[in-house]
Amino acid sequence: MGLSVLKIEVGNPADPEVTQKVKLLIDSGAIYSVVPAPILESLGIKPLVEETFRLADGSEIVRKKGGALFKHEGRIGVADVIFGEEDDSPLLGAFTLEALGLSLDPLKRELKPLPMILAGYPPG
Repeated sequence: MGLSVLKIEVGNPADPEVTQKVKLLIDSGAIYSVVPAPILESLGIKPLVEETFRLADGSEIVRKKGGALFKHEGRIGVADVIFGEEDDSPLLGAFTLEALGLSLDPLKRELKPLPMILAGYPPG
């Protein structure tokens, strides 16, 4: 199985015109996206909380979490983002993919539009 990498624009929702392109590994198995902290800080994105994460070896780490704007090929979304530290891999997670209205085809490793479904009743 191959790896998929995407160059995506990351910005501060409070100032959406200022963005920085970041190369992220698409990991649809990850919940959150991980962007290097210096990039988020340079965009004026501030952490809101700290979260504890369990690693594959069972150990736990604590990382800061905030919110970021993501842009890709005319699509714009806002999602939670983890402030990545030096040894963290920059990742594009499921929440960000969904915020952009995209999904990852696991066999072709291609991004595809999500069907936009709004639960509700038809008018009338």
